[in-house]
Amino acid sequence: LGVLREVMRNFYSPLKDSDRMLRFVFLTGITKFSQLSIFSELNNITNVSMDTEYAGICGITKEELVTEMHEDIQQMADVLGLSYDKTLEKLKENYDGYHFAWPSSDIFNPYSLLTCFSKRKVDSYWFGSGTPTYLLNMMRKYDFTPIDLGEQMDASKDDFDAATETMTTIMPLLYQSGYITIKNYDSETELYTLALPNKEVRIGLYRSMLPHYLAAKSAMCNTTVAKMSALINKGNMDGALQLLKTFWETVPYCDNTDYEGHYQQTMYIIFALLTNFRILVEQHTFRGRTDITMETKDTIYVIELKFNKSAQEALDQINNKHYADAFALRGKTVEKIGMNFMIDEDKTIVLDWVK
Repeated sequence: LGVLREVMRNFYSPLKDSDRMLRFVFLTGITKFSQLSIFSELNNITNVSMDTEYAGICGITKEELVTEMHEDIQQMADVLGLSYDKTLEKLKENYDGYHFAWPSSDIFNPYSLLTCFSKRKVDSYWFGSGTPTYLLNMMRKYDFTPIDLGEQMDASKDDFDAATETMTTIMPLLYQSGYITIKNYDSETELYTLALPNKEVRIGLYRSMLPHYLAAKSAMCNTTVAKMSALINKGNMDGALQLLKTFWETVPYCDNTDYEGHYQQTMYIIFALLTNFRILVEQHTFRGRTDITMETKDTIYVIELKFNKSAQEALDQINNKHYADAFALRGKTVEKIGMNFMIDEDKTIVLDWVK
């Protein structure tokens, strides 16, 4: 880090001596360093990172998209066989969601959006340009889990718009590298709500995490997840769970996975990869917190996980603590599922469930 800081200082310092020849200088980057450590000689820089006036300067706003790229959206619609509005909704779901100030226009990822238009296909493009190995290592360092990443986080400006060289949590790195973004702001508490920006980031990030939890079985898991999504869309949860059970029996047992938290984290990643469904973990209810809640277009599944106990014990906990009552007024069917992982005498991972 010190070497990098010195290189950057030597690169930017000559700007001070060239001040009389400069009319406009705009510096961008991913990781924020303290201004003193990099720009000690260049003391006339103004940080506009979170100024509302400049919130849309480094992306494509929704207004720009629908006016300047109207024809591109229509061409995408023709290829996808969708209406203009449905195509715009699909683009928004996958590539929108960034905010660098509040209030702010909706900002689309320019790289992913333009690549999508070029290839005429909605896909995950941002993660194809690199792998987040460094991020995963830092998550372990700061004891930050996939479940933590999937939840909304409330934070003050100094918690995330901070120099990564002195960070004490992973939040500045997550925010500045685009894995989380501003979703809301409370003027009374002066707290920002941060979360994953869109589907592309969620799917890409969790898919990249799979090998760290499932080793060589991650590719097979992706296939299983795709088939599960199709079955759940048809209302066949039993078929989806049977696929999941069969998959787990192929995963080699390891001593360092012999605890409930490992399976909860891995199951969360698997459920997070299921497309078109809303996934919540450790959701608060009046009587406690559900392990996993999944919401489809017409059904809410309340799922409790156990390790080396029984699926019935998990279901009993849902019933005894009345977890499902929290969703009674949502106008959807509520199904309760108790799940249990066991390691049998052959060191095979066995998943059982009861509804």
